[in-house]
Amino acid sequence: MPSATDRLVEQVLLAADLVPSGRVVSYGDLAALVGTSPRRVGRIMATHGHRTNWWRVTNAAGDLVVLDAARAMWAAEGIRIKPNGLGTRMRDHHADLARLAADFEAAGGVVVDPPAGQP
Repeated sequence: MPSATDRLVEQVLLAADLVPSGRVVSYGDLAALVGTSPRRVGRIMATHGHRTNWWRVTNAAGDLVVLDAARAMWAAEGIRIKPNGLGTRMRDHHADLARLAADFEAAGGVVVDPPAGQP
């Protein structure tokens, strides 16, 4: 039987997989969805993110520490980089959180805190 940590990792990675191409979410968005902290989501993405669409998960400002590694994927998906070169504008590329929650639940995920909508 999987541990609670294994289940959380599975839930975070499932949610990240469901972020549509050309869209991004923050660690906090995923944390609210699965019922954990943004730091925990960040740690899960750092250790297990290679198994998912890691380039679609940023910090709240749309910045990505490993942006150089993500540039090709972002370009292919039409995600534009901010003038400061650190990430993307969330308002331009933020995923529809209500839709993500519905897709997550339909895929077997357990929604803890359904999003009210866009920031």
